[in-house]
Amino acid sequence: MKTAAVKATAAVRGHDAHTTPSQLEKVRGDGFSSGDSDKKTTDSEARLLPQRPKTPPNRGAFESVARDGLQTNRHWRLSDFDIGRILGKGKFGRAYLAREKGTNYICALKVLFKSELQESKIEKQLKREVEIQTHLRHSHILRLYGYFHDGKRIYLILEYAARGEMYKLLQKQRSFGEPEAAKYIAQMATALEYLHSKNVIHRDIKPENLLINANGDLKIADFGWSVYARNSRRRTLCGTLDYLPPEMVEGRDHDASVDLWSLGVLMYEFLVGVPPFEDLQSHKATYRRIARVDLHIPPYVSSDAADLISKLLQYNGSKRLPLGDVLRHPWILRHVLDPRAI
Repeated sequence: MKTAAVKATAAVRGHDAHTTPSQLEKVRGDGFSSGDSDKKTTDSEARLLPQRPKTPPNRGAFESVARDGLQTNRHWRLSDFDIGRILGKGKFGRAYLAREKGTNYICALKVLFKSELQESKIEKQLKREVEIQTHLRHSHILRLYGYFHDGKRIYLILEYAARGEMYKLLQKQRSFGEPEAAKYIAQMATALEYLHSKNVIHRDIKPENLLINANGDLKIADFGWSVYARNSRRRTLCGTLDYLPPEMVEGRDHDASVDLWSLGVLMYEFLVGVPPFEDLQSHKATYRRIARVDLHIPPYVSSDAADLISKLLQYNGSKRLPLGDVLRHPWILRHVLDPRAI
């Protein structure tokens, strides 16, 4: 079980949430609700996939949406969507499968409760998350198409990743084979390279914050701890303990190289099934192992994979392997034909 240094984020995770409006609990026979439906959700209905509408929308509009996603410059409201099954529950709300009525485009609708955000004092964090994620355009970063709100709730309109959390997939498989892990690490590296080119540091890379789409491709999600950091260093302690770099656990300034460390931890966990510095005795023991870079790579991990992990998990951030070199590393090239096109 992962140990969290800080868990106060606006992401929907596996915790209970308060009751949502009745509209969000109503589902038609195709797994979606509309504002005027009075039919209650049943387990069997919630599992149904959306059906093709009898009268399709404008074909040109649909093709544009399929290519580019939903419009990001329009004013949205709840009545624009049919609401389907729950995708996840979190401390501050729930995420639902949704369908935009005008185009029948499938998306995810994250519903957050203002009272919970205010009590946890993370309104500014959510605002920053929305500001950052709305402007990102990369094939391995989850799109945020827009948001709207009412008196009690904030609604985020997100790209739908059909296969769900990377963490659940990793739990199911226990670990990944090297070809599969290399694909995901290459996709992560291209996405992080893009983020850093935009002066964005994610700061909370971990399996729980990664999603898998219908094609099996990785999507970075949950930008709750991300920041713009143009030519500056940060000091905030944030993220999840198992993935924190030495400079964070020691209270020193940090920069974009924290994401390189997290990439190394992620690669290790993909191949071994547990984070490299996890110590079940206590949080302090984990802190000590991170600060000492007490790294032990099992012998069944290939030498090239071990080399890449070791070059990312360097105590000094400036010595961590740059993302461009990650994509050119022999371990990546052995398993991925064209890392930048994957």
